[in-house]
Amino acid sequence: MTALPAVSALPPPTRYRWFVKGDIDGFFGLAVDNLVQVLVITALCKTLCGMTDAIIFGRILPGVAVSLVIGNLFYAWHAVRVARRDNNGHCTALPFGINTPSVFAYIFFIISPVFMENQAALGKDAAGELAWKVGLLACLGSGLIEFFGSFVGGWIRRVTPRAALLSALAGIGIVFIASPFAFQIFERPLIAMVPMFVVLVVYFAQVRFPMGLPGGLVALLMGTILAWAAPLWGDRALMSPHAVGEAARAVGWHAPHVYWYEVVDMLRNQPGLFVRFLGVIVPMGVVNVLGSLQNIESAEAAGDKFSTGPCLAVNGLGTIAAGLCGSCFPTTIYIGHPGWKALGARAGYSVLNGVFFTLAFFLGLGELITSAIPMEAGIAIVMWIGVVITAQSYEVTPVKHYPAVAIGMFPAVAAMAMFLVPFVLSGSGATGGILPMINAHLTTLQQQRTDEWWPIGVYALVGANSGFVITAMMISAISAFLIDRRFRAAGVWCLLAAMLTLLGFQHAFRVEPGQFSLTPQELMIWQRPEQWFAGTKLFATFPPHTFLHRGNRIALAYAIAGIMLLVVARLRRKGKSFGDLSGPAV
Repeated sequence: MTALPAVSALPPPTRYRWFVKGDIDGFFGLAVDNLVQVLVITALCKTLCGMTDAIIFGRILPGVAVSLVIGNLFYAWHAVRVARRDNNGHCTALPFGINTPSVFAYIFFIISPVFMENQAALGKDAAGELAWKVGLLACLGSGLIEFFGSFVGGWIRRVTPRAALLSALAGIGIVFIASPFAFQIFERPLIAMVPMFVVLVVYFAQVRFPMGLPGGLVALLMGTILAWAAPLWGDRALMSPHAVGEAARAVGWHAPHVYWYEVVDMLRNQPGLFVRFLGVIVPMGVVNVLGSLQNIESAEAAGDKFSTGPCLAVNGLGTIAAGLCGSCFPTTIYIGHPGWKALGARAGYSVLNGVFFTLAFFLGLGELITSAIPMEAGIAIVMWIGVVITAQSYEVTPVKHYPAVAIGMFPAVAAMAMFLVPFVLSGSGATGGILPMINAHLTTLQQQRTDEWWPIGVYALVGANSGFVITAMMISAISAFLIDRRFRAAGVWCLLAAMLTLLGFQHAFRVEPGQFSLTPQELMIWQRPEQWFAGTKLFATFPPHTFLHRGNRIALAYAIAGIMLLVVARLRRKGKSFGDLSGPAV
């Protein structure tokens, strides 16, 4: 029997100070990060989603505040608890905030398409209201996945290659987060390039400013000053004192509300809108779960061992609270815990972050902030986030799986091309939408000409309802298994991809005549134009000359490839030669 150690042999308890000087640096860094997300949300929801100020500042931002205060206070409390449990006087709370990839995925692939498709029929304000409600459903769906993912996150991580989980995220990071803001930076160079170099100096060169000023704060201040001074060198004024005055007069109490009725009403009357976007919600929710899990592991490597289950569960509860209280955007555990720890932050920075945004958005300061600080001042930070997301997708992936991450980015590149096509056609004076281009391409195929661009292939790679997220995961997973010579697993994933294609979750789309929609028109998985479905809910009618692409041939190709790979796996198990198939059977 082992004797208990003497009391004198135990290390003396370390007094944990939940607030230290490093918390001030940590607060500014985390607050600026979240503030930039708010600037982006405000700008994109107005321009792309038709949302009014009442929706943005009266519903979304108070909902964001609710989710931020829940998560930040919990992770601060948990840091204090872990510090006392482990006698760790330097425990740093997990950083928590708005999920950047989800913001762009939800706006570009869910909220904006709903607004665009319903604007003509309902009017701008009503379409914006509908888009907001769909965003609430998407946020709640992600929150539920995150919450229940805390129980199965480990299993998902075991059966799915890391390259597959991160390839779609890498594509969104570089194509939809970093690229658009890089274009804007060089469109307004005198305002946005200086903050960009501030960000690069701080985050790439690891240089600190005097007095420990956070680089993000310096970038925001310099960009704001340059934006207000733009008329001095003849540029159009970006900022308006009148707008700031109007925003100041709008300051007042904006209490959050629970929008349960709106959620139930959407599920009862328009359940198809929720099902339609599961191809975006589910993959993003799963990636959020696994990303949070990796961030918890990163914190443990830095010396802070947090309880995985409760941290992941509260991550999901924060997103659920956001959706119920009016926000369309999930929250998450941020990357970079070791960086906040290196700043000397403890638990206080997390408390300050939650309290700051609660007071700011409950008091209606969101409109005042966005009217005084231009988005151009902070877009370099978002661009950097997109670049880092892509870089880390490679950093945490085995070197041999780099090609699997790269091939999984093709669907995101195709999605960007798809978004640009309507603008190019409209700018060139075309009035018939993209359908004439597709018909012309079909003619070239019949004539066996190969000198034309292949729009059908691009749209099939993207798919309706942002199915490219699923496609990226499928292609990347199959590639990773093939790199590992796990032919049976690769074959199973090919068959899974075939099934998802037949159901319409990927590669299927339709294009109706005379439309310049930003995305292909939705193709619900239950919609079938075949006459034998007439009289049932499965039957769908489309305008004459509508182009339908169900992806049946793609599904067949997946199935043939899957069977071939299963045969290869069986031959290997029997020890039979199949070309260069040396090594142990899998």
